Amino acid sequence: MGIKNKKAYSRLRIKRRIRKTIVGTAERPRMSVFRSNKQIYVQLIDDSTGSVLVTASSKTKDAIEAKVNKIEQAKIVGTLIAEKAKAAGIETVVFDRNGYLYHGRIKSLAEAARQGGLKF
Repeated sequence: MGIKNKKAYSRLRIKRRIRKTIVGTAERPRMSVFRSNKQIYVQLIDDSTGSVLVTASSKTKDAIEAKVNKIEQAKIVGTLIAEKAKAAGIETVVFDRNGYLYHGRIKSLAEAARQGGLKF
């Protein structure tokens, strides 16, 4: 019996390895990124209570109206999450790339969030 989807299985193993060490608190929430084929989503999560504090995605009006490629969309989402986090009083986060490699859309989102004022 083999693994049906090796890429998804590998990502799941990487995700579990990362999540062993990363924990979000109310003062320093976990910034979790999910990347689908068309969209990108990001959440700030407090793992101690299991609640989502702030969310942003490429389905927002700003990202849809921009009509840019997916890497540029990720930059828009990164700046959007930084603005929302500042409004919620959050300045530092723990970055959780969720098993994805740190390049492309994940990297551009992280760099845009850093430029927006988030520290991680």
